[in-house]
Amino acid sequence: MATNYTWSITSMQCIPQTPEGADYVITANWKCIGAEDEYSSVSVGTVAFEVVQGEQFTPYADLTEAQVLGWCYAHGVDQAATEADIQVQIDSQKNPKVVSPPLPWSA
Repeated sequence: MATNYTWSITSMQCIPQTPEGADYVITANWKCIGAEDEYSSVSVGTVAFEVVQGEQFTPYADLTEAQVLGWCYAHGVDQAATEADIQVQIDSQKNPKVVSPPLPWSA
């Protein structure tokens, strides 16, 4: 089965008032969960955005998760590399290089 990746924005921090508008997003916290059968791994991060005067402004209430994730990808979050790292973690769970079997003298 292929790994399913779910990206989400978990929170955002805003400047309450700027010339561009109210609640100007300056950071977004993101999470990516990869799941394959009973195996899973998570990666999280934060992206900072600068206030750009005159930039087209989307009111906070009109933002979509897809839009903010797009900002994250445009500001250094490498979607493919993040998903590849998660896949490595899942593969390690499926085929561990180190295991801890029970002690031979344990019942």
